[in-house]
Amino acid sequence: MKLSLITAIIILTFRATPVFSQCVKNQEKEVLWEQIEQYFSPPEAFRNALGNFRSPLKFYNGDTVQSAEEWRRRREEIAQRWHEMMGSWPPIISNQKLEITETIQRENFTQHKVRFYWLPEEQTEGYLLIPNGKGAKPAVITVFYEPETAIGMGKPHRDFAYQLAKRGFVVLSLGTTETTQAKTYSLYYPSIENASVQPLSTLAYAAANAWNVLAKVNGIDSTRIGILGHSYGGKWAMFASCLYEKFACAAWSDPGIVFDETKGSGVNYWEPWYLGYFQPPWTNIWRKKGMVEEAKGLYPKLIKGGYNLHELHALMAPRPFLVSGGSSDPPERWEALNHTIAVNKLLGYSNRVAMTNRPEHSPNEESNEQIYRFFEYFLGE
Repeated sequence: MKLSLITAIIILTFRATPVFSQCVKNQEKEVLWEQIEQYFSPPEAFRNALGNFRSPLKFYNGDTVQSAEEWRRRREEIAQRWHEMMGSWPPIISNQKLEITETIQRENFTQHKVRFYWLPEEQTEGYLLIPNGKGAKPAVITVFYEPETAIGMGKPHRDFAYQLAKRGFVVLSLGTTETTQAKTYSLYYPSIENASVQPLSTLAYAAANAWNVLAKVNGIDSTRIGILGHSYGGKWAMFASCLYEKFACAAWSDPGIVFDETKGSGVNYWEPWYLGYFQPPWTNIWRKKGMVEEAKGLYPKLIKGGYNLHELHALMAPRPFLVSGGSSDPPERWEALNHTIAVNKLLGYSNRVAMTNRPEHSPNEESNEQIYRFFEYFLGE
């Protein structure tokens, strides 16, 4: 039966309304959720497993957190304790804009080479990818050894910025190019000779400054900025998102989400460019598997004090995060993640902690697609 002209006009008019548009977006979100829902449930073997981790729902004096209000105080206690142990940040740099030094058009996005201050006296260069089209867009900061890898100029399946930009995300790709070339690998404040902040925390501080400069870019919804990194970048993204509340969500690709010396160089937080800083010169013992008995700096003190990284994970609650686990983060890591699930439950939230798993450390097409869908769901409109 043919539609009458009036009926056809009504249908076409409805399709042009915000209500129809929102219905379509809701349907798209439902499809996305069906694709990622399974990642938010631990396997049966780890459903209620809590391991030997000290509960973040207990104050350091042993008192139990019993309400959301008490959790706010406990959260502040955790953050303050870790900053005291790792070294306090300088003030956030909030009064700058990205300086664009080069621009090219790539496929459906524009690529800018940019410069800004990520430490008080130190600039960095990276790449800002802006998709074509109008309207406020979500954004992701990607972090790795050098910014070129994420824009598609490095190893396969590490081109996170390029892939996200093609999917409609504004992306800022960052890296520690100079220190990677010098094999000192991290950022040191105020200097490598006398750092007052553990380098991994300094990386997190640099990412916080990157959030502030990115949030000022026209066409970005600052309430929808996430962070993503793999391995070294995964550690960086984890500390940044946990220590800086303005990141809306995060994905950490096989960083080693807890201290685990059995994993050797994959979970090497004892190194002087992570949490084991001591004044140089450094020797090559740090790159040898199983040399943690030589550890100096903060790391052995953390181990002796019973601290582990699950306390930092809990600072994410109720913000969502995904662990894209490989050889460093197998399924048994749910024992640590279950503690953040418990925090979210206290706060009245579910489906905020996710993990996928693959055998190898390196990301692959499937694991990356899981990351992209995670961001599409939680940073989408």
